[in-house]
Amino acid sequence: MGALLSGKAGLVTGAASGIGRACAIRMAAEGAAVVVADLESARAGGEQTVQTITEDGGRAEFFACDVARAADNQALVEHVVDRFGTLDFAHNNAGVGVHTLLADTEDEDFDRVIAVNLRGTFLGMKHQIRQMLRGGSGAIVNTSSNAGLRGVRLLSAYTASKHGILGLTKNGAIEYANDGIRINAVCPGAIMTPLMSNESPERQQQILRPQAMSRFGEPDEVAAAVTWLCSDEASFVTGVAMPVDAGSVAGW
Repeated sequence: MGALLSGKAGLVTGAASGIGRACAIRMAAEGAAVVVADLESARAGGEQTVQTITEDGGRAEFFACDVARAADNQALVEHVVDRFGTLDFAHNNAGVGVHTLLADTEDEDFDRVIAVNLRGTFLGMKHQIRQMLRGGSGAIVNTSSNAGLRGVRLLSAYTASKHGILGLTKNGAIEYANDGIRINAVCPGAIMTPLMSNESPERQQQILRPQAMSRFGEPDEVAAAVTWLCSDEASFVTGVAMPVDAGSVAGW
């Protein structure tokens, strides 16, 4: 086990699979106690994340949370503090997407994407910051996307939500910089998660095409960046939108 997060405790949302699971596992491997948060309907996956961590000697437990609900976000933060005495870091990662043209996007689908991705990040940050202010320090990392840095065809609702997450990240960073709280975002490119694997091969290649590296990334590669941003090694880093995207926003 590493020591980047030794003695720290925090939470990861959307941690039943994909990037969230990889981040929770990596953070625990670096010495942190981690609350694995996801929907009740994803409990089996969340418990599998916990089992992977505990079998490797780490500390973790599952907590059911719908990030679109204010009460759930507050309860999640309170649970971390009740169980581990502190909230040192938070990774707001839960997200959903709809692949369709803008004019063909159903109102209900747009609302759901905004509720989970943008409102969920706002509510998470709100309650996490309040607790970190009481504790005197903390680090928050939000999952945006390369779709938060540019447009991506067929992802208008998702792109809007991910651009919004970067706005929240930057505002939070400058508002709380002198309170000992750092807030950053990662912007993954084409990562092979369950969401990506459910897309057709043609759509996968369309998403992959802008990258300089012609391969899909692994969730572990995003987890490395998130873990570093949550650690004291990144003590002078706040307000950044860090691409983890194999060069897709550099140009093509």
